[in-house]
Amino acid sequence: MVLRDNCTYMRLMQIPGHIDPVPVPRAITPREDGRIDLMGLSREQIRAELEAQGLDARQAKLRAKQIFHWLYHRGVTSFDDMTDIAKAQRPFLAERFVIGRPQVVEAQVSSDGTRKWLLRSDDGQDYEMVFIPDADRGTLCVSSQVGCTLNCRFCHTGTMRLVRNLTPGEIVGQVMLARDALGEWPKGSMASVAEDEDDDAPQYTTDGRMLTNIVMMGMGEPLYNFDNVRAALKVVMDGDGLSLSKRRITLSTSGVVPMMARAGEEIGVNLAVSLHAVTKEIRDEIVPINRKYGIEELLAACAAYPGANNARRITFEYVMLKDKNDSDEDARELVRLIRKYKLPAKVNLIPFNPWPGALYECSTPERIRRFSDIIFEAGISAPVRTPRGRDIAAACGQLKTQAQKLSRAELDRLAEEKQAALG
Repeated sequence: MVLRDNCTYMRLMQIPGHIDPVPVPRAITPREDGRIDLMGLSREQIRAELEAQGLDARQAKLRAKQIFHWLYHRGVTSFDDMTDIAKAQRPFLAERFVIGRPQVVEAQVSSDGTRKWLLRSDDGQDYEMVFIPDADRGTLCVSSQVGCTLNCRFCHTGTMRLVRNLTPGEIVGQVMLARDALGEWPKGSMASVAEDEDDDAPQYTTDGRMLTNIVMMGMGEPLYNFDNVRAALKVVMDGDGLSLSKRRITLSTSGVVPMMARAGEEIGVNLAVSLHAVTKEIRDEIVPINRKYGIEELLAACAAYPGANNARRITFEYVMLKDKNDSDEDARELVRLIRKYKLPAKVNLIPFNPWPGALYECSTPERIRRFSDIIFEAGISAPVRTPRGRDIAAACGQLKTQAQKLSRAELDRLAEEKQAALG
């Protein structure tokens, strides 16, 4: 949540914990130049900022509409490029506001075309995002937190401590940066509304998109940063801006049951649930939030998720761990649970992606295929996700900023757990 109090911005930071973090106010480091970053702000928030800087209500409303369009639909980063705003007013805006982007620390491209960016915030925090191109779509995997508090045992991000939530601007900024990198902003000018346009300028057009889908499956638990994720996705879905349909956005949760209904009602995007096990014993081990919100409670919340139907199925993510959760009995129990709760569902089977210090191994291709067949035979879709970006640690469960270092105690703990797992 972004709050304003006497021109000082505050945000909620979560204190690391095994299950439920505790929100506490955390001051955002102001820019050295004193300007306000408009990235991530809604049309109404931009209007309020313009009024605070002295524009009358009518002017502020008009300029907010124009700026919102230029920011999110055209992707400009300079007020000088906003050709339907009077030239005399552009310096006024540039002196008071800035249109930010995350700082790119490193950009990598996998042999399979997957791209990963290591990003850095103004206060020096690192986080990652990933773009996965396919023949019929391009999916951006967006982070919601710096680190994570859930400690899922198969996930590299889970070995990080939670530093803080990402702001709406930092979440939206990932989408903006991806569109920058892919060269996907509309070309040409808006001659019909520009005050001084060259007659020979190319006409305004919208081109086909490579970035077609967004998944909130990067670093962090989105429902532990609900307010900021909601604010960011509303900007992303706004028809006058980035204009990405809610049907092309998926929010993934590890099972924060109390927030799931609100997510459906207030955001309305597709739901994915990191299930990964069908018994209390195993899910308690690999997804510790299960100790607070168990499988039955989680599936009941899925059944009640607003808008879920056969056209908008809930996706269950299921990482395949050798001799841990991959037996025929596990597959049959998964089918039983889906049927018990009458869930419109599909199951994404995810071959485990290795990372240094991991306690688990990936199930064999034959075992994964057999697991998938059992679910398919029950009439439930269960495709096997093709690993993407493994060679640059961009695959599911591998995200972890390279700048983050484990403490000696954490390294010792991981070594002990690995040894215990090996017997």
